[in-house]
Amino acid sequence: MKFIFASIFSLLLLLSCNSTPSIQDPIPEHDTFSIESKLVGERRIINVWTPTNYKNNTEKFPVLYMADGGIKEDFPHIANTISELIFAKKIPPMILVGIENTQRRRDLTGFTAIAEDKKAAPIVGKSESFRNFIKEELIPDINKKYRTTDKKGIIGESLSGLFVTETFLEHPEMFDYYIAFDPSLWWNDHFLVKNAKMELGKFPQEEKRFWFAGSSAEDIFIHTNELEKILKTTNLPNVKWNYSPEPKEQHNTIFRATKEKALIWTFGNQ
Repeated sequence: MKFIFASIFSLLLLLSCNSTPSIQDPIPEHDTFSIESKLVGERRIINVWTPTNYKNNTEKFPVLYMADGGIKEDFPHIANTISELIFAKKIPPMILVGIENTQRRRDLTGFTAIAEDKKAAPIVGKSESFRNFIKEELIPDINKKYRTTDKKGIIGESLSGLFVTETFLEHPEMFDYYIAFDPSLWWNDHFLVKNAKMELGKFPQEEKRFWFAGSSAEDIFIHTNELEKILKTTNLPNVKWNYSPEPKEQHNTIFRATKEKALIWTFGNQ
């Protein structure tokens, strides 16, 4: 019975979370183009923000990718924040690549055996296809169109945070930097957390950075706290990580409240 109530609470939290920001952020200058993806079988809209000095030199830049990357989603406020932090010399210049959503709950969730999870959308559990789209179609296209280094990261909140954490644990070689705000780790009966120690035992030797935060949402912080314990116990020398518990923040406030310190910790000492 307790598990059923927890699952219902998680589903309500998921359904109440809208990827469209309620705050109207200024839209920064950016590029927009589309990719006809064979791997997800549809046309995807891509938004790209480049630093102010991009057009005035030949320098190459690291790339930060994000789902929820539409103009009416989180792309504007993350691009504006990165711009402000670069201007303040708190982080190095970088390129931001936003992927506009089509079916968010399909793309950002992995397999689930839980009936309540499956009620979230007509189709769920296709994160592997979405990840392959990023890896095999989007990243090569960005590298052709823009001056990029081999350093890249990914940022996301809620279901996007789940996708970030899933990628960090199961495909750590894909990115160098991972930032997850209030990841929905309850998905599939917190499968990712249950298997985290095993996945960390298979990590590559290259250095990885992982920053994550948990709000006051009960079905979030229980699992982010547990993931912190696992990372402490595992203590991999090549994994630099930071956990930011945020009991004063709610699920719908934590992203904006903590984005600056997440970016500064992840990129500030590079």
